[in-house]
Amino acid sequence: MTIPKTISRQIKVEYIARVEGEGALDIVVDKGEITHLELRIFEPPRFFEAFLQGRGFHEAPDITARICGICPVAYQMSAIHAMEKALQITITPAIRALRRLFYCAEWIESHALHIYLLHAPDFLGYESAISMAANPELRPAVERGLRMKKIGNHLLALIGGREVHPVSACVGGFYRAPKHREMLRLKDELEWGLEAATETVAWTASLPFPDFTPDYEHVALSHSDEYPMNEGRVVSSKSLDITMEAFEEHFVEEHVAHSNALHARRADGGSYLVGPLARVNLNLDKLSPRAQKAMRKSGLKFPNNNPFLSIVARSLELVHAFEESLRLIDVYEEPVPSRVEVLPRGGEGRHITEAPRGMLYHRYVLEERGLIKEARIIPPTSQNLRRMEDDLRSYVPEVIDLPLEEATWRCEQLIRNYDPCISCATHFLRLSIRRA
Repeated sequence: MTIPKTISRQIKVEYIARVEGEGALDIVVDKGEITHLELRIFEPPRFFEAFLQGRGFHEAPDITARICGICPVAYQMSAIHAMEKALQITITPAIRALRRLFYCAEWIESHALHIYLLHAPDFLGYESAISMAANPELRPAVERGLRMKKIGNHLLALIGGREVHPVSACVGGFYRAPKHREMLRLKDELEWGLEAATETVAWTASLPFPDFTPDYEHVALSHSDEYPMNEGRVVSSKSLDITMEAFEEHFVEEHVAHSNALHARRADGGSYLVGPLARVNLNLDKLSPRAQKAMRKSGLKFPNNNPFLSIVARSLELVHAFEESLRLIDVYEEPVPSRVEVLPRGGEGRHITEAPRGMLYHRYVLEERGLIKEARIIPPTSQNLRRMEDDLRSYVPEVIDLPLEEATWRCEQLIRNYDPCISCATHFLRLSIRRA
């Protein structure tokens, strides 16, 4: 769709609401041409890679967890796996299973939060979940989302020691592993959550979706035996299939003048999409039985390139996380010991896990005493920022002739499809300031 040559207007959002962190949007259309489009990230840089230099390898999981209060497990797991590769450590199957359950807990709390509190208001015409809850017809949905998030938090606290920035995960395993009887106490709530998540798929599938299907390159982990969380190869919808170790050969980050966050792109220059929609599109056959059944019942077809259907993809992953949690608890064996022996040494480790918002890449170089010489972290929001701007360039012509307030809201809604975690994206090491 082209913009009529008579249209000139500006869409300006000083603070994007219902995202984690601080950003702004500025679009200028002059006589039918988009002359300026910037998704500005003005949250200050946080320099986490610099904080890590000179620290012991065992400190990385707890330090990187502070990057995000919503998805600390993802940062811990990517850091731990990368360190274990650098230190040449092999964990036990019981520890591996507990880590997967740990990740399920984070997906549950994060996906429930985004679906019900951050994104659903866009589709239903409300400014917030609080105003949604004031509607007696929608209050049960908001309460359902809050209860699911609470279940995820309880599971996080049981495994990790607390809900926010858990403290139990470590290089080699866990400082403490839960008892089976402690796990079983959560089964009733998890079974309720599985039914609630299934209802969530039907509920989100009934929302009104704009007709918008750009040409994406979806990128995600893929595993031969399971839906990807902690392990796998990097694959894409355009035939990419590489190891995690080859990530930086195919993806690059670069500074842009208008952002305190780096923008990632494919080495050949193109943008790409990570996150629930990419994962679902690339791993349909690995979704749990209940998630696949809910998808069929929804009437929506996947793979799908409509970014607004990311809310449905998150709902499908919510079902998967609840069903996987119940399965893992049923077969749970307490790791004894809860962590394997770890000895310091030099080396390099690279690893990717699937954070709720997409692939999270960590690379560490250790010197012989196990101190960190070099660290690099590429969060999912950094990988999606360029794709967000490309989406806006394609989407603005479809909404620019609407009343300004509605066009602005539609652009914000498009950004919230990605559930951007801006604070995660503003921790790069190098900062240059150009002054006029």
